[in-house]
Amino acid sequence: MSNVVRVGVVGAGSISVRGIMPHLSLEDVHDRVRMTAVCDPVPGRAKVAAEKFDIPSAYESYEELLDSGNVDAITVASPIGVHYEQGKMAIQRGIHAHFNKTMTTTVEEADELIELAQKHNVKLVACPGQMLRPLFQEIRRLVMNGALGTLTWAATGAAFGRYHENESVRHGDDLLSNINPAWYFRKPGGGPLFDMTVYGLHTMTGILGPAKRVTAFSGVRIHEREFRGEMLPTDMDDNTFMVLDFGDSLFAFVYGAAAGGMPGMGTPLIFGTKGVINGGNLNGKTIDYPGKNLADEEGTLSVLPHVVGPHRKIQEAHVYEDIMQLVDWIREDKPSIVTAEHARHVIEIFDKAYRSAETGKSQELRTTFETIQV
Repeated sequence: MSNVVRVGVVGAGSISVRGIMPHLSLEDVHDRVRMTAVCDPVPGRAKVAAEKFDIPSAYESYEELLDSGNVDAITVASPIGVHYEQGKMAIQRGIHAHFNKTMTTTVEEADELIELAQKHNVKLVACPGQMLRPLFQEIRRLVMNGALGTLTWAATGAAFGRYHENESVRHGDDLLSNINPAWYFRKPGGGPLFDMTVYGLHTMTGILGPAKRVTAFSGVRIHEREFRGEMLPTDMDDNTFMVLDFGDSLFAFVYGAAAGGMPGMGTPLIFGTKGVINGGNLNGKTIDYPGKNLADEEGTLSVLPHVVGPHRKIQEAHVYEDIMQLVDWIREDKPSIVTAEHARHVIEIFDKAYRSAETGKSQELRTTFETIQV
């Protein structure tokens, strides 16, 4: 067993400031993990973050962080479009990696990272670990045991709205509270699929298993957005609607919209001949699962293994949980169910959905992953 895992935080943007650094700065995890470095290309931002969260080293250069000898692992919290390159550079140096969603933007990039990790004996954990939640594990058990009879169809998705423009870290005057959201609307890596739909699709495929084919329509609906008096152009598709084929005529509707969404982001509707699972309900009756009472008290989907005590009151607890999955894997050789292979399958669905929209043709999916045993 290793001692304390030294983690470098790659990017001092919204997800880091609101979630990653507050969680990892708490003393209750310091027997297992410590933040030892942070980097961000915005001049001064990493230094300010390091001072606020008691991180020993701050860098503007990602390469300097990797070559510092200060980190055993990184959490990649930069814009999605650079995740692949940054992940590749870390893996080649033997540094373990946690990827905030989404790991890459193409299936070929995901293939390469997984192959490189195997070659260099590097451990990868890729957000979001939706199937860590006891509620979704129970839903999979119910579905597999026939509670819905023969499955007929399912639906999930998410919408951008004004979520990112309105985040608390966007409207201040200092380096940790004036973070510009422009990249969410630009190529590569922008758009609601990689950023938000990813939650529901991880859940859906975690419950139903890998999909086999995708057909989609996609394009840009809102061509620019206003942020603090600045107009932010959109060149990444922000309105994507797809149909998935899971085989044997089981289909699913999945969307990533510019605005307007169904309730329950991250919790798919699943229909069958004996009824419907909608959020935490089966045919209108509440689904029971381990930790439900605590989850109800806190108004959350379900409790997560490492989200205890003060961590319950900090934002982005699911990201902290996924980082701790990597920490446990490094220290205890305890593999996580939050796998790069599952992330790759969801990435392929998005990747092929865009290709389908461009070509007007359905796209076959070739990737798969191991579903959890219930």
